[in-house]
Amino acid sequence: MAQTSSLLISLKKSLKAHGYTYADVGKHIGLTQASIKRLFSEENISLQRLDQICQMMDLEISDLVHLMAEQQAQLQQLSVEQEQELSDDLGLLLIALCVLNKWTMDEIIDHYKLESHYCILKLARLDKLKIIELLPGNRIKLLVAANFGWRENGPIQAFFQRTIGQEFFNSRFNQDEESLLVLNGMLASTSNSEFQRKLKRIAQEFEVLNHEDSSLPLSQRFGVTVVLAIRSWRYGLSQHLFKPN
Repeated sequence: MAQTSSLLISLKKSLKAHGYTYADVGKHIGLTQASIKRLFSEENISLQRLDQICQMMDLEISDLVHLMAEQQAQLQQLSVEQEQELSDDLGLLLIALCVLNKWTMDEIIDHYKLESHYCILKLARLDKLKIIELLPGNRIKLLVAANFGWRENGPIQAFFQRTIGQEFFNSRFNQDEESLLVLNGMLASTSNSEFQRKLKRIAQEFEVLNHEDSSLPLSQRFGVTVVLAIRSWRYGLSQHLFKPN
């Protein structure tokens, strides 16, 4: 499944680079745009259809696999020590999050009203951490893979759980760009595992959309944070209502 996801991410990036849309793909292989979107979201593309889509771009499937391998060679995860350095320096972490979302140095400076020298120092540190390459003219080249992520239970995840959780949920979630779903039920282990797989698939789709929108001007994008979680838990209120004798 992980290889399939990576291959489809590479396919989507190639289609975008060639200027093709889902509608173009559908027209080429005789399916509706909605059907193409469903094939990608469900990661259910046959080799025959994959070959047809590659032919649109004058590519062989082997070319796509090679592209995927090149992308996977990029940084997928930081070490615990590197993440700790970011979480210990809020300015560095803020700028790291910006560059991971394809902000330019000018956009970072303008939005947060930072001094150029300060921003350059932080970018130089990210360069040493191999997250970016700081190019002439202070241009930023990302060195991370498309599926880059923070370490599970690592310093960055712990930092957000410790400092951001209360602020994040201090909202009525009633704006157009907000949504809060609270589900409660009784699932078998197999159903729980299936639901977790679906959550991970949604997370992958979010990363694809984030990548696709990264080329848009900053004025057309806004920060979004998604929390996906599932655990075995009964409402904490029960601990107070039903105390053991």
